[in-house]
Amino acid sequence: MILSDKKILDEIDAGNILIEPFRKECLGTNSYDVHLGKYLACYKDRILDAKAHNKIEMFEIPNDGYVLVPGTLYLGVTEEYTETHKHIPFLEGKSSTGRLGIDIHATAGKGDVGFCNTWTLEISCAQPVRIYRGMPIGQLIYFVVEGDIDKFYNKKSDAKYSKRTVKPVESMMWKNKF
Repeated sequence: MILSDKKILDEIDAGNILIEPFRKECLGTNSYDVHLGKYLACYKDRILDAKAHNKIEMFEIPNDGYVLVPGTLYLGVTEEYTETHKHIPFLEGKSSTGRLGIDIHATAGKGDVGFCNTWTLEISCAQPVRIYRGMPIGQLIYFVVEGDIDKFYNKKSDAKYSKRTVKPVESMMWKNKF
């Protein structure tokens, strides 16, 4: 079951969902619009290694925008910091973003119960497109969880993406044992 606008507000009031900054006009019928933060990053190397710590170069999106080019993976970040203590948050692209040929996540659209951070976006595009900091980039949808939670994401000792940040975070796959 997906939470409605009224239920999202109820869960915010109850402290089960936190969105900072929260703007009521960003609340949709059953989602909340999130916006592109001011930072983007690209990997320094064209060939990435799943067992290595692949370094990124961080930069700020200029006020007059930045042109994304196909064939490059950009890591972006949401302006919004979120906490979800009782529900499963899903981040999806907005249809307006998709109609510009922009994908905001390659595979990682689902958060975990207990996720407390900004969202790193895995941005790619179908053709060159100018983007801007603060533009609506996606929407959060909240699903109800059935059953008790054994270990919340923010309480896991091995959680790789729990350090609070306003910048995109590179892959931490290299921390896995395989």
